[in-house]
Amino acid sequence: MKFVAKSKHVKNGNIYIGVAIVVMVVLFISSSQTYEQQSQLSLLEKLLKNEPFKARLSQISFSYAGSPVSIKESGYFSFVEFFIRKGAHFGTYFILGGSWFLGLQPRIKNMGLTALVSWLAATGYAGLDEFHQMLTGGRTPLFQDVMLDSMGALTAIVICLVVMLIKRVRKGS
Repeated sequence: MKFVAKSKHVKNGNIYIGVAIVVMVVLFISSSQTYEQQSQLSLLEKLLKNEPFKARLSQISFSYAGSPVSIKESGYFSFVEFFIRKGAHFGTYFILGGSWFLGLQPRIKNMGLTALVSWLAATGYAGLDEFHQMLTGGRTPLFQDVMLDSMGALTAIVICLVVMLIKRVRKGS
């Protein structure tokens, strides 16, 4: 495939829609796994056996979905894994929201409408993903995770909007 052909797929948004679909498939597969199947505790115990930053991290304590989150409450490795899991929520939906925006923008043309549709698609999928987790044994669906996912998607969409607006202003100058 020539460079020109790749550029065409980027311009018409097909590559981004492809990325969005791949992310959705990965999320569906991930939601089909139990907590134990996804657990990275043994890996974290090997990689972080000296428990770096434990003293500093021990000072952090808060509530998420009505449950306390702290090293005292869940232990060092579970505490670290909590942040990895929530970072994965935010990050995957960041990619999903941005991909939908970049994939739909050439088709919808109106940036505001593209942003809204992209955000609703990502947020809707987050809700369906949590529902899917409810059907999977050993998983707990959380409304808070839908909100975290939604914020990840919204962050990417806002960044896309800002970059596109900056490009328009520079082109007009």
